[in-house]
Amino acid sequence: MIRVRRGLEDPRALFPPAGSNDNKVNTQNSTGMSSAAQRNADTAAAPVAAISATFTAEPVEETLAFWFEELGLDCRIEFAPYNQVFQQLLDPASLLATNANGVNILLVRFDDWANGGGQVRLEEAAQQFVTGLRAAAAHWRSPVIVAQCPCSPGFLADAGKAAAAKRVSDMLAGAALDLTSVHMITPAELEALYPVGEIHDPHGDELGRVPYTPEFFAALGTMVARRIDALRRPPHKVIVLDADYTLWKGVCAEDGPQGIVVDDDRRAVQEFMLRQREAGMLLALASKNEEDDVVEAFRANPDMPLRLEHFTVRRVNWQPKSANLASMAEELGLGLDSFVFVDDNETEVAEVQANCPEALALTLPKEDAARFLNHVWAFDHPKITQEDRERSAMYAQNLERARLEKQAPSLGEFLTALRLEITIRPPQSDELARVAQLTQRTNQMNLSTVRRSELDIRDLLRSGKLECLTVHVSDRFGSYGLVGAMLFAVREAALVVDTFLLSCRALGKGVEHRMMARLGEIARERGLETVRVRFVQSARNRPAFDFVSSIGAGGKQAFDGGADFIFPASLLCGLRYEPAAPVKLPASAAAKSPSRSTARRRDVDYNRIAAELWRPDAILERVRERREAAAPARKANGAPRTELERELVALWKELLAAPSVGVHDNFFDLGGHSLLAVQLISRVRQQYSVDLSLELVYSGAFTVEALARAIEVAQINAAGADRYGALLAEVESLSDDEVRALLAQEQDAAGD
Repeated sequence: MIRVRRGLEDPRALFPPAGSNDNKVNTQNSTGMSSAAQRNADTAAAPVAAISATFTAEPVEETLAFWFEELGLDCRIEFAPYNQVFQQLLDPASLLATNANGVNILLVRFDDWANGGGQVRLEEAAQQFVTGLRAAAAHWRSPVIVAQCPCSPGFLADAGKAAAAKRVSDMLAGAALDLTSVHMITPAELEALYPVGEIHDPHGDELGRVPYTPEFFAALGTMVARRIDALRRPPHKVIVLDADYTLWKGVCAEDGPQGIVVDDDRRAVQEFMLRQREAGMLLALASKNEEDDVVEAFRANPDMPLRLEHFTVRRVNWQPKSANLASMAEELGLGLDSFVFVDDNETEVAEVQANCPEALALTLPKEDAARFLNHVWAFDHPKITQEDRERSAMYAQNLERARLEKQAPSLGEFLTALRLEITIRPPQSDELARVAQLTQRTNQMNLSTVRRSELDIRDLLRSGKLECLTVHVSDRFGSYGLVGAMLFAVREAALVVDTFLLSCRALGKGVEHRMMARLGEIARERGLETVRVRFVQSARNRPAFDFVSSIGAGGKQAFDGGADFIFPASLLCGLRYEPAAPVKLPASAAAKSPSRSTARRRDVDYNRIAAELWRPDAILERVRERREAAAPARKANGAPRTELERELVALWKELLAAPSVGVHDNFFDLGGHSLLAVQLISRVRQQYSVDLSLELVYSGAFTVEALARAIEVAQINAAGADRYGALLAEVESLSDDEVRALLAQEQDAAGD
């Protein structure tokens, strides 16, 4: 269910009467509760998408609500007062500042910042915005999406303003890179993914500061929803690709390595996958072929963007694709719910969907495949960390370690040969994003399963409520990176461990034992005798339970869904890993057991979105269908009698998404409001070349009949003005003698 709080309840609120104060803010509701307190109370019920814009942005609401339903999000939409972006950034009691359970959305148009002051004013405002954004990002509890909306053609026609807009755009994008909780949308991204024929509505901008067409608002809302989905969705980690007719056209066994074709579309597919790898996704190959044929296909086509070395694992055999996915999951130590399977063969996709329902299986179209992939939201990444960029190399190193382990006579000798180095230290500021990522992604060795954002962690550390230690591991093959974290505090004469987690790629090597020993050492250093560790059961963290249970003597206080383990600090100080009795990750179980997020992922039909809901006009049509389906059934009041009335009835049906419209039906009774009125008057101007005032909307009963009459009157007046203008122009072209002769002729005719 989507609950929407509209910024403008009264359809006339957008156009206040003369003398009203637009800047007044009602700070209390009817219960006497402050607005901020009411928002905090409301926030506890459902997440909030809080929107602040430099222009009238309410038309984006319907598209967002449509996507929230598609994504299964129970989320409210709230708008800050008109053009108060800076106030929202600076006021600690503002809508966005008090939004602790959702997402904050800032929609900015550079025209509005320039505000008649030109490029100097624009750049000053942009600097102020970045300063405010940095301050807000340090304190706001919800992530921020900033959308740079397109400048008007008139603004960009000025070369100086256009150059300033480019500088400002680059500055904002750079600032977002430094702020991990801020996510930027640029006009170029919008244009690339959701191109719109007519973006701007100058008449709507003039009438009510609604500067864009409905189709562009549909594109904007879709792009924002897409970013929200990327922020809320557990990330996928592995892309499994078919070969024939997926990476290239043709069958390598039949057409031969030289006979396969990498056309522009398939080249774009390979380039897309290479970018995904650079963003941290692992690539895997699953092909029903002979191994030698596939290897030769890659060798004989060295100009292909993808090379065999780009695939972390591969299965080239005649086994079912689902069996190969399960095997890959076991080898990588990952759950199947982190896999995306891509194949052009619908039968293969159906087989994977049936036998590996946790994985996301995509049917790659025969044509326009690259466009399809660009609209698979599951491939979006809200932020890319250095850890992400190095992930493929790290997993390749893991596979080398696995080979060494198989060759070693014993686990102890394997660990000795690894030359493992473990560094435990407080985090640097730029490492908190990775710590937050670990809380979101780590499942097996995660004792409390608490998921936190970077802002949450930063606030906890700043307030002194928790301390943090990070764990870095390296060996002879290279660095594992930042793979573990511990959050803890001193409470009631004990060291209380809030979070204890370690990436699965570092498990089974004694790293977790060294981490627990370090906690014991810290407790002893502070004169504490006990360490209290909380375990909360999840579908995937049995290895964590096995580990903490194996430590030995200590107390345990059970509660529903978990237990608090209480260890003597002296016991933990002496904890050592015994290779003879290793704690192994049950990889096969991890591969076959879906995580708690699996159902949520499968509820989103990314196939359908990429295939059907990628054009803004198609999205807008679905939005209107949704509104029409929700409209109460009613009988049209009066049939159209003229061609003009028939055209206007069709226009009202489109804008209002009303199943039936009569010529005597009132605009507002059909669900119209001030924003739709602006769009309607703008469309009338485009279609009939007449300028009508918004006073017409509110001057009486606003019906199709009244609108048709106003259009006809305006057209008659315009035609009369044109006729008299033509006569005057003709007279002015005559000489004085010709004018006197013409007047004499008229007088003679009058005398007769």
